[in-house]
Amino acid sequence: MGNMNVALLVVCFSAFFISAAQAYSFWDDFRMFFGESVAKFPGPKVGQTVTLGMTKLTGSGFRSLSPYMFGRFSMKIKVMKGNSAGTVTAFHMASTSKNWCELDYEFLGNVSGQPYSLQTNVFVRGQGNREQRINLWFDPSNAYHEYGWLWNQNQVLFLVDNIVVRVFKHQKGLPYLDYQPMYIYGTLWNGESWATRGGRDKINWAYQPFQASYTAFNIHNSCKVKNPLSLTQIQTCYKRASLSTYGQGVNLILTNKQILELRKIRSKYLTYDYCTDKTRFAGRVPPECRKNWP
Repeated sequence: MGNMNVALLVVCFSAFFISAAQAYSFWDDFRMFFGESVAKFPGPKVGQTVTLGMTKLTGSGFRSLSPYMFGRFSMKIKVMKGNSAGTVTAFHMASTSKNWCELDYEFLGNVSGQPYSLQTNVFVRGQGNREQRINLWFDPSNAYHEYGWLWNQNQVLFLVDNIVVRVFKHQKGLPYLDYQPMYIYGTLWNGESWATRGGRDKINWAYQPFQASYTAFNIHNSCKVKNPLSLTQIQTCYKRASLSTYGQGVNLILTNKQILELRKIRSKYLTYDYCTDKTRFAGRVPPECRKNWP
């Protein structure tokens, strides 16, 4: 075998090894925390995909074994087809202490033929009311798409297929998600009181079990915290962020490309924004809004 062929073989083998090393399993970092009886782990490699289920008796959900403080987190999700009115398929991060932090993706079910609405929300010091909703530019029930966050000491980016759909910045004098580590969750649950057209469309149980699939669990470029009450461990995550790709350079501010992406989201896909809901906030714009839309 010639030297060039040997070199190519080494490169291919190395690429395969890296790819395999990054194919993290569900069981490496997550466990079911409710509704295990209606969840499935399909496919020849058990643990590469989890399909959450919901029936009239129960929904289902999983949670990470540990909380995290800063990092890059993503999963690929495929939501259910057909009439999913009243259901909520969620991917979110949340702390469990008083005055909790939370970052939400919520797919709001719909009557067949209507576009899926993706709602995002941010909770800081236990206070949410920061909902934004967009209609996605693709059908999230046809194939898997990637959803995630880049969270560092300066900003949180909400990313859909690596496109920024929302930003929440650390602004002087305003609360930010920098004081509590968060667990990672995937859940499928009954939200018929509000999820579809404000609760007017209820769940049609003739279509149960409802199912949504999660795969490509990627949370390893982040800082794991073994004890969420340990100030020392949180300080370690601050130091790590300043040395990691997710907490340096270009990731500390919006790039020109990301600014254009956000402007496109606002002009073409945004259907609700708490920042412009003057009735809800007595004519006032919440202070963080001024810098969270470029």
